Amino acid sequence: MDLKEIIRLEHSKTNCRKITNWIGDQQDRFDQLFRIFLGDDFCDSQRASWPLSEAVIAHPSLIRKHLKALVNNLDRPGQHEAIKRNTVRILQFINIPTALQGKVMDLCFNYLISPTEKPAVKASALTVIYNLSQKHPDIRNELLAIIDQQWDQESKAFRSRASAILKSLSAVNLNR
Repeated sequence: MDLKEIIRLEHSKTNCRKITNWIGDQQDRFDQLFRIFLGDDFCDSQRASWPLSEAVIAHPSLIRKHLKALVNNLDRPGQHEAIKRNTVRILQFINIPTALQGKVMDLCFNYLISPTEKPAVKASALTVIYNLSQKHPDIRNELLAIIDQQWDQESKAFRSRASAILKSLSAVNLNR
């Protein structure tokens, strides 16, 4: 399969499914997709981000060797919202290595407080921070403060995700 050709064919759920089915659990096929995702072609990178996230959700081990590059890619200036959205979405479903946790926390906290960040990115960032708070309970107060500060001006997606997190954190505090 010529992966670039398929990615360029159309940006649809059907095409995303076709690509992720082709990749399956095959690391070499995933690596091809990841190279396109990191490539210099803006449109190809954007279109590769959706099947990339779907492949990782189905087979989280595929991203393991690419995690540092995945996180560092968020620092590239002018990243399309789809790349951020799908990257942060991936981070919700994987075990983030200790060496990358600080950088991921910084990125996600910055997304949460940004007045221009898209709702889907913020909702996923909430989950990533919450997941990391299980290993780093000291960040819970900062997470709670941001939820409280942002609540009134945020989207329904943010408030829905924040409500679930607040419930979970309340349950944790009650069990102590």
